[in-house]
Formats: sequence, C-alpha cells, structure tokens
Amino acid sequence: MLVSLTVGKVDAGVTVLLTPDKRLIEFPSILLPPNIASGSIVDITVARNHSSESEADKKFAALQDQIYGAFGAGEPSVPVLRCRNATQTSVVLEWDPIELATADLISLSLYRNGQKAGNIPRPLHMHSTKISGLAVDTEYTFHLVLRTSAGTFSSKQVTVGTHKMTDLSGITITTGILPAPTRDALGIAVERIGAKIVDGVRIDTTHFVTTEGRGMAWEKAVEMNIPVVRPEWVEACEKQGRILGVTKFYLDALRPGPPSEDVSRSRSDSTAPQAGSGPPPPAQPQKELPPSPPKAEEENETAAAAEPKSKKEESSSDEDNDNDDDSDSEDEKNEDKARANDSEQKMRKEDKNGQKLTLRPGQGSGPWAGSEDGPEDKQPVPLTPGDGASFQDVAL
Repeated sequence: MLVSLTVGKVDAGVTVLLTPDKRLIEFPSILLPPNIASGSIVDITVARNHSSESEADKKFAALQDQIYGAFGAGEPSVPVLRCRNATQTSVVLEWDPIELATADLISLSLYRNGQKAGNIPRPLHMHSTKISGLAVDTEYTFHLVLRTSAGTFSSKQVTVGTHKMTDLSGITITTGILPAPTRDALGIAVERIGAKIVDGVRIDTTHFVTTEGRGMAWEKAVEMNIPVVRPEWVEACEKQGRILGVTKFYLDALRPGPPSEDVSRSRSDSTAPQAGSGPPPPAQPQKELPPSPPKAEEENETAAAAEPKSKKEESSSDEDNDNDDDSDSEDEKNEDKARANDSEQKMRKEDKNGQKLTLRPGQGSGPWAGSEDGPEDKQPVPLTPGDGASFQDVAL
C-alpha cells in the first residue's frame, strides 16, 4: 500500500506529515529521506510481514514452555510416613524427605488420632520424631499434613500399637565401654529376649548399657536423656520375662549387697537418738497448788520472824537471872517490828499480783482519805512518805 504525505514541520526528532484529507501524523525524522524540508512530498509503502510474525510467535511459545517447565511443572510431593520403632510407652516415626518443587513451605504438622499433636521443627532437615508418654498395649493413628504455597498435602494414616509389658522386641540397646566377656554375654541375652543392638546413639535407642560413664557415646546418651544402665538390667528383664524399671540399675546407683560391719554400725548409730536431735519429750503437766490462806501466810511469816527470838531466849537462859526483865522488853520490841514487816510484805505481794492497793488502816482507800461525801466537800489528803506511807501508797 502506497501513501503520499506532505512534510509539514521538520524537527530533530519528530516530523509532522499531512495526509490528503488534512490530518496530522507524527513520524520519526530518522526514518525519512535526508535533505527534506517543509512542503516536500514523500511516499511511504505499508505492508504486513508474515514470515517475521510467525517467527516471533515461535520464539514466544518457546519462552513460555521454558518458564512452565522450570516453575509450573513440578509440585510438592505427598509426605510418606512410617513407623520406625515402638516400645511400651513410645513410638518413633520417620518420613521421606519433603519435596517442595518450586513452592514455599508453610508448615509440617503431625496428627495423632485425628488431633494435631504439634508442628515438626525444621521439617526440611528433620525426618523423624519420637513420641513418648503413650499408654501400654494401645493402638494409635498418625499422619502428616504438609502446607505449602502450592496447596495442602496429607499423608496416609499409619496405625501403630504400643507393646505389652512382656514384649521386649522394642528394646533397642547401644553399648558403651564393656569388658569383652560382658559384651559377648550381653549380645546373647539381647538375642534371647528378642531385642536388638545398634551402633551409635540414635533417636530409637531406648537404653545405653555400659559399665563406665565416659566416652562420646555416653555423653550423647546423657544429652538425649537416654537411660544409662548396667548389663544387669538385661539379665533381670530376661529373668522376669518382662520389661523392668531402670531406677535400680542406673550406672550411678548403689549396687545391692550384704551390709558390712561399718555400714551396719553407722546405721545403728544413726537410728539411735542423739542429744539435741528429734522432738523434745512432752512436758509433764505441773500440779497447781491451791493458794494458802492469808492466816497461814501470817503464821509462817510470824514463825520465821519469831525463830531468831527463840534462839535469843535459849542463849539468854544461860545468863544471869537478873537480866530477864530486860530481855522480855527487847522481845516485845522485836515482835512488834516483825508484825510491821509482815504487814508491809503482804501489801507488796498484793501490789505485784495486780490487786488493788491496800493502805494502812485509818488512811482510807483513796486520795480522799477520811471522807464519805466525796470531792465536793473535802480536800484531797496527799499521802507522803513523811506521813508513814510507803511507795505502794501512792496512787498510780
């Protein structure tokens, strides 16, 4: 198709062309013949290139196939789950490596009896897990669920049954440092009970048997919380015909045996009561004596005060009879002093027991001494030590 156009405005980048019907077309200047100017007429031929078009279509289709083959052809694979080992209370599960193709991983979850048990940590690197705390002789179902950016994929359910107490086939033993005869005897005993011995400490290792607590294998078993027992544990399981607890067979546990004289003596000493140890014996209740009547106290105090008097009378009997009158007068004075002391001691005792202060006769029972009408008619009579009152007489 041939088209004639008139050159209008010429610019360095774009030239304006005019059609016969006075329409403007912007055309690249680099595609026009050289030395053109405004008013020049140019002929442009327009045609479709079919060969070039088909070639471009082929190249585009090849590129699409390449992209699909690299990113769209592969998809994540369905997880394949299986049981590796089972014991009376635990199960070890393993699965094939996860194939994600070009999808992104979201999570890998383990389900037990249709309920989610938890997510698998580092699913691209971990291919096994151990589930403990299961019931003895019980069946469980497990399956994996893989969630990716390309969809969700579930594995087939795996039914696993835990063993009975008499089934020892699930015991997996890793041996440590053992004498050669002990190692040979252990291998024969393990074969008889139906257990197995594996090389190295693995996730399905149930017991680590050794006689010495050292070595890299022992350190790994301790790190993985695998029971470290002595060879006697296998012998005891074979003898009882069932799996036994490992508490008495730990490597660092005391071995049973007859107690020596020193041990028995120390035990007897430890059981004997020691001074300062144990609860004190119960205190015997003390019988409360009834309070003695006031008259008895007065008689006792009078007798105590009269005792020196009798001694004086006995001593004075050896003297001359002429001094009898003088001694009688002195005895009367001493007796009066003793009575005064007795009454004062009685007042002090009553004061200490928290009873009401007792004043001497003739002084009343309060600061209004000798008054019956009260504070309105009489002035208070202060009691002073100079009036013969002691410190007990002061109102507190």
